[in-house]
Amino acid sequence: MGVTRRTVLFGGVGVGVLGLAGVGVLTDVLPGGPRARRFLGLTGPVGKIPDVPAGPTATTRLASKARGALVNVVTMAPDGFTAEKLPKCVALHGYGGDANWMVSLGMPQFLTAAVRAGVQPFAVVSVDGGNNYWVEYNGDDPQRMLTEELGQLDAAMGISMGAFGALCFARRRPSLKAVAVASPSLFPNWADVQKRGTRFASEQRWEDEEPLRHTDLITETPLGVWCGTEDPTLEAAHSLIAQTHPARTAITSGAHEDAYWRRILPEMLAFVGERIA
Repeated sequence: MGVTRRTVLFGGVGVGVLGLAGVGVLTDVLPGGPRARRFLGLTGPVGKIPDVPAGPTATTRLASKARGALVNVVTMAPDGFTAEKLPKCVALHGYGGDANWMVSLGMPQFLTAAVRAGVQPFAVVSVDGGNNYWVEYNGDDPQRMLTEELGQLDAAMGISMGAFGALCFARRRPSLKAVAVASPSLFPNWADVQKRGTRFASEQRWEDEEPLRHTDLITETPLGVWCGTEDPTLEAAHSLIAQTHPARTAITSGAHEDAYWRRILPEMLAFVGERIA
């Protein structure tokens, strides 16, 4: 057998590592993280921002009483449309992000590309949500901001921590026409919360909010779930899927990174667009 780049990369253990791929343990044993998995072709094609014009993107400042802070609100519309006349989908950012997270991901261009592909036009609203999983902590209540201060919202989407927030929002706003989540950062138990260092006011507070503990309350809203096979949130995604039987499920190659989210954003926007009108 000849020496290949893969064998060299892992110091001669390439065959053994490749043999494990079929049984789903690569996440635990493969050195190098997503970069190495991408080298082996396990994370799929790298998603890219479409080469189309960004539509109107406006940033406003909201004095949020719910959050006790000035927050940025970014409203995005497809090229050729104005947000005021379109139904709106709120898009919730991941941990460490802010209202501009969706802009950097390419949302304005993805919206234009979606409409050109035949998706019903709609606007996307992104807002600063902090890092407390979009739930109340020490008087900072982003869920109340979503329900009381952002006006009419017809659908929701979220990525990673934002998926947690979008599912919480769906419980509070059962009239949503669609919810699309990717790489859902959910917690099977309190020990997992503590291991990740995530802040909730108490274990009871986490139990009150954890989407996996309240899936019976989000089954009325059409749900789409996306997750990559090399994503650490995959187990949580499978649990969510088993409990909610989503209208759309997509488990494909991918990791917890922009390269994967940019690849699936067209599918998420199409899912929302089919239902938001």
